[in-house]
Amino acid sequence: MYTGMLHTHTLVVMLFVILYLIKTTLLMMDKNETLRKFSAKTKVPEMIISFLFLATGIYLAINTGNKGMWLWVKIGIVALTIPIAVIGFKKERKPMALLAMMCLVYAYGISETKSPTFKKEADKEEFKNVAAVDLGKQIYEAKCMMCHGPDGKLGLSGAKDLTQSQLTPEQKIEIIRKGKNAMAAYETQLSEEEIKAVADYVNNLK
Repeated sequence: MYTGMLHTHTLVVMLFVILYLIKTTLLMMDKNETLRKFSAKTKVPEMIISFLFLATGIYLAINTGNKGMWLWVKIGIVALTIPIAVIGFKKERKPMALLAMMCLVYAYGISETKSPTFKKEADKEEFKNVAAVDLGKQIYEAKCMMCHGPDGKLGLSGAKDLTQSQLTPEQKIEIIRKGKNAMAAYETQLSEEEIKAVADYVNNLK
């Protein structure tokens, strides 16, 4: 369910951005009459896209396990963008329309990187001083528990029940390394030793 909502949200966000990019371009080129005709013709599709944008976004916000600062910044930016865009295009004010477009692109970037500064990669030295015996547990609690829960059964963000997994240790390592669906890839954030330690720890949750 979560993965389907995530894909739907991504699609409608892209359509929303494309729609506003066209409108912004027309306004900036002083083609106001063309803009009015375009807005009239796309009024119903825009309402549907806007509804799906908000509905899927709310669902994802409620059901995600990764409720970091990035999420609240993104929500704030989107909430700020809506009135700016409405006024900007209704009053045909170029600065406001351009600002709304920039805010949308910024919010999309935050969503993709899970960071207000677009810094996607973490420090690989983060766990270098953790004892080998505790390494898997420490990384799991820092990176995985927010969605999988302490016992592997929480299931937020579309996370699978780890206690019921039928994957081989090699398959688990590959998913941790490359990511899957809503799960991030950790090959740039964790060393091979750390990835194996997490996979070993997950095996013990059964």
